Amino acid sequence: MTTPTHPTSTTSSAAPGIAPHTQPPLVIATRESRLALWQAHHVQGLLEQQGLRVALLGMTTKGDQILDRTLSKVGGKGLFVKELEVALQEGRAHIAVHSLKDVPMELPEGFSLACVMPREDPCDAFVSPNYANLNALPQGAVVGTSSLRRQVLLQDLRPDLRIIPLRGNLDTRLGKLDAGQYDAIVLAAAGLKRLGMEERIRHIFTPEEMLPAAGQGALGIEIRSDRSDLQAALAPLVDMPTWLRVAAERAVSQGMGGSCSVPLAAYATLEGETLHLRAAWGDVENRHPLLRVERLARVTTLAEADALGLAAAADLQAAGARQA
Repeated sequence: MTTPTHPTSTTSSAAPGIAPHTQPPLVIATRESRLALWQAHHVQGLLEQQGLRVALLGMTTKGDQILDRTLSKVGGKGLFVKELEVALQEGRAHIAVHSLKDVPMELPEGFSLACVMPREDPCDAFVSPNYANLNALPQGAVVGTSSLRRQVLLQDLRPDLRIIPLRGNLDTRLGKLDAGQYDAIVLAAAGLKRLGMEERIRHIFTPEEMLPAAGQGALGIEIRSDRSDLQAALAPLVDMPTWLRVAAERAVSQGMGGSCSVPLAAYATLEGETLHLRAAWGDVENRHPLLRVERLARVTTLAEADALGLAAAADLQAAGARQA
């Protein structure tokens, strides 16, 4: 764990509800991977533009420490956020910045999602030193991924491939690929783009090829539920179209049990007030075919987005998908 640093104060007026920059800094709890720190620094910069003093509290989570087992076997996505929530509860930090796809569908009592920011590319990226795309891989090639969703979608596209688990932060995964342990790996395009590593991407899967994970590419900010002052300060960072989209996607996951042990994809697009939601469920053991559903609805509130996502989950279950 690192000690928060105090960045240089700015001179603009402070955000609503927060004391001016002469007061102690607002502290962001963040994981210490290169991508998580990029995300935290990004939020820090936006808040400093509002006249706030902002510092970072870097932390290592259990999800970062346990790399020899898949998340579905060791406790799920909450392993990436628990230590950050403890820091919020104890007052050592005030907000936590997360990749939204790592945030459990149900937050613990006393915590809330205060902000969803504009979304980066939500799609998956094919990364390989030798092959241009998935179709170029030879029969039986080894592909690495830590995601059950990606596993079932890859199996649907190329049943001959050997899908091998791949854990670790972005640099660790790329290092294992470069060491020859895999012919290719599949990563979130957003992380590679945010870190300026777009040249590693050989192909970006379209949603039609590989439906993204709920919330992929979006950043969420978590606070203690009793901090309405922070809610006001974070309001300028909110991107409501993104929030509506990811709320519907996350509701699909919630309706399916809210667990990363479910091989589930959910992706929404918004045109005007029409939300188009697509979801897919697969069976890792290949005992059932890949199931896909779609729903469209007029959506202007988070409650309406949630309802659409829960309806899509019900459609999947009616077609034979199993909950966690």
